[in-house]
Amino acid sequence: MPLQTVEPQRLYRQIADQLRSLVAAGEFEVGHRLPAERDLAVQLGVSRPSVREALIALEVEGVIEVRTGSGIYVRAVSADAGKGRAGHLADTPHADDAAPLDWGPLEVIHARGLIEPDTAALAAQRATRADVMAIAASLRHMQQQARRGEVPREGDEAFHLAIARASGNGVLLDTLQRYWHARHGPLFERLGDYFEGPESWQIAVAEHEAVLAAIKARDPRQARQAMQRHMRLALRRYSANWR
Repeated sequence: MPLQTVEPQRLYRQIADQLRSLVAAGEFEVGHRLPAERDLAVQLGVSRPSVREALIALEVEGVIEVRTGSGIYVRAVSADAGKGRAGHLADTPHADDAAPLDWGPLEVIHARGLIEPDTAALAAQRATRADVMAIAASLRHMQQQARRGEVPREGDEAFHLAIARASGNGVLLDTLQRYWHARHGPLFERLGDYFEGPESWQIAVAEHEAVLAAIKARDPRQARQAMQRHMRLALRRYSANWR
């Protein structure tokens, strides 16, 4: 058999593989509860966000079950359980060079937090009247969805990409479009099931309003700070204790 190219695995996938192997070996029995997220992080020597991403991946695969208010329980013992459901998405971008759908959600939010504040600052400097109208229209869509009790993901994506377009930098726009493609992956969707809700989205809408106000005011410094605050609080929301 010819040698195959060796590709580095994302950390959360390494953690998920190790936990899956322990389940298959009987270290964690079916129906029993896994150690708490913080305890797993200490034992594995990794961050809690990486453990959370691994647990979400295992739940998507059907290996574990998250029972909010109770804990995380083992559902399957096969070493191959679920690999086809999440594994095939690992590094399979679409023909348009879209992002892999299994990018770690919390890593994506962290990466966005590094890029989007400066993108917002550029938008405050360069946005045309049409750009500002597009950003405002996306925000209104978010507000309407939130008032109806819906998760305003469409408006949210449109808002952030409208800011990227207003920055006048095509590379930033392409990069953020890849991040948002990852937002539609199964890991991100499942994470949102636990940590998104009407209350959190009302707060997020207010954060978006502050960003738009700074862009309208042509204030790059305030736009950068408002976006930094939004991304920091978004990461905190996804890192909160399980409901």
